Amino acid sequence: MDGIHDLGGRHGFGAVQREADEPVFHERWEARVFAIVGAARAAGALRNTDQFRHAIERIDPVAYLTHGYYGRWLGGLETLLLEAGVVDAATIAARLAEFGGDPGEPSAARPAAVPDRVTDAAQASSRRRAPAPPQFAVGTAVRTRVDVRARHTRLPAYARGRTGTVIAWHDGWVFPDSNAHGAGENPQHLYTVEFTGSSLWGNGAEPDTSVSLDLFESYLEAVGDE
Repeated sequence: MDGIHDLGGRHGFGAVQREADEPVFHERWEARVFAIVGAARAAGALRNTDQFRHAIERIDPVAYLTHGYYGRWLGGLETLLLEAGVVDAATIAARLAEFGGDPGEPSAARPAAVPDRVTDAAQASSRRRAPAPPQFAVGTAVRTRVDVRARHTRLPAYARGRTGTVIAWHDGWVFPDSNAHGAGENPQHLYTVEFTGSSLWGNGAEPDTSVSLDLFESYLEAVGDE
């Protein structure tokens, strides 16, 4: 899915600021959001991590950039709770007013008019046996596809249509692009692909840099394939 969440490789956001001895939660409400996500799983409103990631991707873009990490979790969680019919928009608005929130601020949640029907609950591990042997061996030159589906995907925009080298194979795993939408686990082989900085960003890239991405088999094609 192309959206505000896909920030990798974009200019203008500055260096990543690391906080020394960063706590798990900066404020108490973050811990509550973490706990509510677990409760939503138990209640069946959140079925798997891919579904949750896609809900976060769909929140209001301004909220995504300003609400922080657990604020984005909360927006995605509200989206799923609304889509599951656990709460309605009026209830959320009433609670916002009760706790002194600004009623004029746009809601982060953006539920779909016709939500995906996700029924299969996540298992302890996402590793699965793929139905066919792997197509690519370690050392193979591959190119990432550009015809990515419009919904959830784990192939970032900055790495599409780029050439890299397979440096590791990780067996079969649940395919997020289908699992997020209730379209089945559809296991695929997963590879680590290394890209040079220049292959991603051209000659202006920092010298002697590389980026390694874990990518599913359907994202890749052998160099030279039509």
